[in-house]
Amino acid sequence: MSKLVSIGKILNFHGIKGEVKVGFSAGKESLFKTLSQVFIFQNNVKIAYDIESVRFHKNFAIIKFKQVNSINEVMAIKGLLIHVTEEALKSTLESDEFLISDLSGLIVYDTDGEKVGTVSGVGENKATNLLEIEKINGLKFMVPFVKEWVPVVDIENGKIVVNMMDGIESLFTTQGNQQ
Repeated sequence: MSKLVSIGKILNFHGIKGEVKVGFSAGKESLFKTLSQVFIFQNNVKIAYDIESVRFHKNFAIIKFKQVNSINEVMAIKGLLIHVTEEALKSTLESDEFLISDLSGLIVYDTDGEKVGTVSGVGENKATNLLEIEKINGLKFMVPFVKEWVPVVDIENGKIVVNMMDGIESLFTTQGNQQ
């Protein structure tokens, strides 16, 4: 069964004919333009919704589903997340884009080509995502997921390169793993 990924949230109705106002990550308009079907969980039941039309207004997607034709029908799905299959999402990614979930398990090398460990998780703060790296000795540290710190991400070959700047491990060591 295909894994589903959330791509937006139904915020409200738009007009009276059943259109929905959807919040989504900036820069992902092309994703919405290519979709013909999405999934919404209502009372823990996955329901497929066919997309009739998509347009954009003030940083929101305005979507008309074939199955929704009134404000009352929109209110039944208001506040719910819109999902697509992981395959559908990956098919819209540029060559240098990937899913955050694809990073876990990648082998981490430093800029000299030495193996450091593996990506054990991805967290986030207000500024950026953070890669949690588990070293070969079991200690973990965090690296800001920005080009300066992580110049190479090679999903196909299962590796990333981290710029191991002096002191990085002591600055970003995760709590509870220090010895």
